[in-house]
Amino acid sequence: MLLKSEINQQPDVLHRLLLEGQLATERVVAAIREFNPVFACIAARGTSDHSAIYAQYLFGAALQMPVMLATPSLHTVYGRPPDFSKALVIGISQSGKAEDVRAVLNDAREQGALTLAITNYDDSALAQGAAYHLPLRAEEEFSVAATKTYTAQLTVIAMLATALAENEEMRSGLMNLPQLARETLVLTEGIAGWAGRYRTMDRLTVLGRGFNYATACEISLKVKELTYIASEGYSEADFRHGPIAVVQEGYSVILVAPQGKAFSAMRDIFDVVEEKAAETLVISNDDDLLGEATNTMRIPAAPEWLSPIIAVMPGQVFAMRQALARGYEVDKPRGLSKVTITE
Repeated sequence: MLLKSEINQQPDVLHRLLLEGQLATERVVAAIREFNPVFACIAARGTSDHSAIYAQYLFGAALQMPVMLATPSLHTVYGRPPDFSKALVIGISQSGKAEDVRAVLNDAREQGALTLAITNYDDSALAQGAAYHLPLRAEEEFSVAATKTYTAQLTVIAMLATALAENEEMRSGLMNLPQLARETLVLTEGIAGWAGRYRTMDRLTVLGRGFNYATACEISLKVKELTYIASEGYSEADFRHGPIAVVQEGYSVILVAPQGKAFSAMRDIFDVVEEKAAETLVISNDDDLLGEATNTMRIPAAPEWLSPIIAVMPGQVFAMRQALARGYEVDKPRGLSKVTITE
């Protein structure tokens, strides 16, 4: 089973990335400092879009740098690209074959922007077309559902932010990441014992806040890709503005709630959905919250800004176990291919 193997490869991928990617990261950081962008813009699709959401929070929190998400259709459909002449423009794509992402970077480079590609392939069109490229160093990812390339994307973003911030505490936390990933995967082994309980579930909501809004979106996507159910990822704050109406007795909610500044909001929304008699599946390192959940996916204690890199792993395992419980093919989900070309 390729998917399980690739999930389990993540600690080694992160270790390799941290070990081998420092020089390339420092070159990009030097270029960013010299260019001195007013803001950053990130173009991405699918899973990579969730990496971009993480970057919005991390670059904002660590660097006070505003980050916008690109609107590729302005480039490829309407022919009206925004002015990126003073921006750092980043294209994120596992394959580097996303044509609309490449169009954003091409337009930005013509305008004089500083462009950076983050992909798994040095020879991809996106990598070749950008001024700089940071490879994921994840080796080939065969399973259609992205796992190790997603956490590698987050780690590249974390490496960039750490180097730009020149923060030794962040650097120390980052170097501990592979060990945190190993501990997390050991803790996911218990999911197989209870995941089958949800094999008839046909709707799911995944909630996060702050840094882990990206995690909620990514876990929801993995569940959709592998089990074909209606799964939606929300910010806890947005969920209160209407979508919470769907929660009723027996409705399943995954809450991504590691300790940190966003925890109190997640603690509160847990109480709200529990009062509605929902099934609460909690990803956290908080003992009290885990003790109240219907089912738990424990993660080790980690700095909140790094927690999305490990908190997504139990979600990957849950989605895989759900697919297996339903008798589905996990490496090649129906109707999907590894590379999706959008223009």
